[in-house]
Amino acid sequence: MALQIIPYRPELAAEFRDMNLAWLKQYFYVEPKDRDLLNNAEEEIIDRGGAIFFAQYDNSIAGCFSLIPYNNESFELGKMAVKEKFQGKKIGHDLLAFSIQYTREQGKESLVLYSNTILTPAIHLYKKFGFKTIEMENPPPYARSNIKMLLKV
Repeated sequence: MALQIIPYRPELAAEFRDMNLAWLKQYFYVEPKDRDLLNNAEEEIIDRGGAIFFAQYDNSIAGCFSLIPYNNESFELGKMAVKEKFQGKKIGHDLLAFSIQYTREQGKESLVLYSNTILTPAIHLYKKFGFKTIEMENPPPYARSNIKMLLKV
């Protein structure tokens, strides 16, 4: 099956919200910042200079991620999710590779992300791509975050 990475369209807003709510509820809980980003994705991410992309696999939406403006030189990689039935097909790998390429094309210098070390497969993937652990703000922007990583693109 061919994987396509497609940009955000308003009719995909519910897919973006629902995919992210699923993993947040499975591993953590939904924080106020999550609600803002997921319920108002266009205003909170796209209209502020960010982007949202989806993985389309076999004509189904299989995953997503967002690039949230962090500062003039960086995006925050956030809200990356792959639906459970599509996991194990390297979709997360392809989404991450695409996010790095897109960041470069936008003239940014780096990608920042916040995660949690219980998400072992995700942390492994980030390290595989060269993300390095850096010091986290106190308090972190998400209560669930116990790791902050950076990749110079």
